[in-house]
Amino acid sequence: MVLLQQLIDGLSLGAMYALIAVGYTVVYGIVQLINFAHGEIFMLGGFGAVAVWLLSPGRPVALWIFPLMLIGGIAVAVAVALLMERFAYRPLRNAPRLAPFITAIGVSIVLQEAVRLFYDRIPGFPSAKAAVVFPQLDLVSGSAIPLGPGLSIQRGSVFTLLALVLCTVLLYLFVNRSRLGRAMQAASQDPDTARLMGINVDRIIMLAFGVGAALAAVAGLAYGLRYTQVQFHMGFLAGLKAFTAAVLGGIGNIYGAVVGGLVLGVAEALATALPFSGSAWKDVWAFVLLILVLVFRPQGLLGARVVDRA
Repeated sequence: MVLLQQLIDGLSLGAMYALIAVGYTVVYGIVQLINFAHGEIFMLGGFGAVAVWLLSPGRPVALWIFPLMLIGGIAVAVAVALLMERFAYRPLRNAPRLAPFITAIGVSIVLQEAVRLFYDRIPGFPSAKAAVVFPQLDLVSGSAIPLGPGLSIQRGSVFTLLALVLCTVLLYLFVNRSRLGRAMQAASQDPDTARLMGINVDRIIMLAFGVGAALAAVAGLAYGLRYTQVQFHMGFLAGLKAFTAAVLGGIGNIYGAVVGGLVLGVAEALATALPFSGSAWKDVWAFVLLILVLVFRPQGLLGARVVDRA
């Protein structure tokens, strides 16, 4: 029963990693950019959601505030991601790959420090130098749902798993059934030819950043529900693990990112039951898993889908 409970917890944790990893993959598939600032977009999604609650009259915990928090988190994350793409990455699009990589690290630090230093400048907002308490919403967070003798699942974990399924289905339909989705596929395969066919590649890249940011914001809300707080530095490790999940599944493969996230979350949860291990070792085992996959199957579990461009 203990292992089964850890498996349930690991799946919910992996679903959160998968949401962020899919955002990594959508951007990487088009611009071949490892956006290490994506973890901070995840963080801003969580802070945007809690900001909506802080600005609400009476700071309610009723269920009606939940969709508003979700919309607020997505709006903040998408806005920052689009600004980041326009002013930090677009000028470096034809630069050597090391330049946008270093820029991504710089943007990550800037966003972290901006939240830490300026979040409490907004009237009524607490300081972000410590953890900001996330509201315990009725029917969404709080007590666990019993599944059987010795088994339960947190309400926030149910939201995370359902969000992953819904977002994956919607993303599949968008990419494969819509004109914009097919334009994204064309831009990822050959941007020059896509331009000749009348596709505005700059807009498609902005769309990719927006979609990735929206998924990261959903994960940020899920993090707040799971841990009942958000921190300005929470995006660094979560983003690194999401990138690990994307590599595990196969870099550039959206469905591989989902599988990689779930595998990573389960591996972390089950690692706490290993002899001479524990919660302090879960990060060690997560990256040991990454090393093993890179050594024995470098293309990832489902295979990488990266186009070699001339």
